[in-house]
Amino acid sequence: MQVILMERIEKLGLMGEVVTVKPGYARNYLLPQGKARRATQDNIAEFEQQRGQLEAENLKRRDEAEKVGAKLEGLVVTLIRQAGESGQLYGSVNARNLAESVTEAGFTISHDQVSRNHAIKTLGLHPVQIRLHPEVSATITANVARSEAEAETQAGTGRVVSKDEQRTVEEAAQAETEAKLVEIETEEAGADDADAAETEEESKDA
Repeated sequence: MQVILMERIEKLGLMGEVVTVKPGYARNYLLPQGKARRATQDNIAEFEQQRGQLEAENLKRRDEAEKVGAKLEGLVVTLIRQAGESGQLYGSVNARNLAESVTEAGFTISHDQVSRNHAIKTLGLHPVQIRLHPEVSATITANVARSEAEAETQAGTGRVVSKDEQRTVEEAAQAETEAKLVEIETEEAGADDADAAETEEESKDA
């Protein structure tokens, strides 16, 4: 089937080009989403009449996407998942999960803007491309880990944390928490002793 592209489509063509595609691809994707029109004489003539306006609108959207892309580039999102000893996830991280994480980070995107052929099925740091516009994309990193502490370690080392390392990290975090609690209790006890001594001194003066 021949269609005229209403925007740039990667590996297919630029706006205004007439290309031949599989009928199913046109009917299920290009035509419903307004990315292309059937390449009839009327549609081609109408496009040529509107070309200037369409190109101007596309340029504006591209400029806006570039501004967002500059802020989005390099973003790291953390996704906590259960996994086995080998690092294989019990399930997977899909495009919708990634879009939700990016949106929670302050950038509103939809799952179909996540350019990833396969779901993430292992722990680790995974580069993910986000399409903000047919001509603009940004790369983020999905930090998939078993816990927040493990995610921090992965981000620092750039590699997957083993079960033993995870246990060490969690024990260290727990020990740090317990040490802080002891410190707080000690400070509170000291403050109570000081208050008691002050009260006793006031009683003697009275």
